[in-house]
Amino acid sequence: MHSPDTKKIKSLSVDFPESELIINNDGSVYHLNLKPSDIAENIIVVGDPGRVHQVSRYFDTVDFEMNKREFITHTGTLNGKKITVISSGIGTDNVEILMTELDALASINFKNRKRKARRKKLKIVRIGTSGTMRSDVKLDSHLISVNAIGIDNLMGFYKLYQKKEHKDLCRNLKQLVNLPSIPYLVSCSEVLLNQIGFDMVQGNTVTSPGFYAPQGRVLRAPVKTPDFLDKLTAFNENGFYLSNFEMETAGYYAFGQMLKHDMLSVNAIIANRAIQKFSKKPADAIDSLIQKVLERFTS
Repeated sequence: MHSPDTKKIKSLSVDFPESELIINNDGSVYHLNLKPSDIAENIIVVGDPGRVHQVSRYFDTVDFEMNKREFITHTGTLNGKKITVISSGIGTDNVEILMTELDALASINFKNRKRKARRKKLKIVRIGTSGTMRSDVKLDSHLISVNAIGIDNLMGFYKLYQKKEHKDLCRNLKQLVNLPSIPYLVSCSEVLLNQIGFDMVQGNTVTSPGFYAPQGRVLRAPVKTPDFLDKLTAFNENGFYLSNFEMETAGYYAFGQMLKHDMLSVNAIIANRAIQKFSKKPADAIDSLIQKVLERFTS
C-alpha cells in the first residue's frame, strides 16, 4: 500500500473544491438543495419535518418550498420581513450538515467557489420540545437555553474555543456523571436572548446523543449508568445547574460561535422527568411557542 501524497493533495486545493463543497447541477447546495437566494437572514429551525408547516402557516406569504430528505424548507414573508423555516431532523449530526450548508449559502460565492467579500450574518432560532429534570419547571412552559452542554462527540472533530471555566466545569461533569468523553459548553446569542427570550424560563440545557439511555431513560436494554438522571440533576457548580434535555442545541450553539451567526434555542417543556409527568396538550405548548417567537422575531 502507498501512503497518500499529502503534498499533492494540498497543492490541488482551491478555496472550496468540488469534492468538499458539493454543488448540485442546478446550483444548489448538496443536502439542503437550496440556492443562496432561497433563504432569508432570519431562520427558524425545527427538528420535525412535519413542524415546518406548523410554522409557515403563520407567514403572510410562502414564496418558496423545497423537500429534500429530512430537510424541508419554506421561505416567505411575515410582517414585511423575509423569513425561512427549515427542519433538521434529530441529532447534532444533522445539525452539522444544516449549519455548515446554511453558512455556505451565506458566506461562499457558488459561481467561483470563493469567500464572499460581504458574508451574511444569519439569525437562527431553534424551536423544539424538551423534557426538564427540575421539579420546579412547569409542564407546557417555555424555556430558553442560555447555555448548552453537549455530551455528544461532534465537537471532538472541530476546534471549538472554550473558556477555562467552561472546560473545568465540563471536566467535573464528566467525572461526576461518568460520561464517555468530556462535554463542551456553549452559550446563546445575547442579541436573540434579549429580543426573544427575555421573559422565558432560563436554563442550562443538556444536548444528548440519544433519547433513552443518554437522557437517563431505562427500558429493556441494559444501561451503563442506571442513576444517570439523578447524577445530572444533582450537578451544581457554583450555582450552575442543569435544567433540561434535548438533542440539538449544543450543536447549534457551537456552530453559531465558530461560524459567527446568532443562534438561540427555545423549548416547549412537554415532559417533567422529576415528577414523571408528560404534557396533556403538547401540541398547544409548541404552537403557542411558535407564535410567540414569530411575533418577536419579525417585530
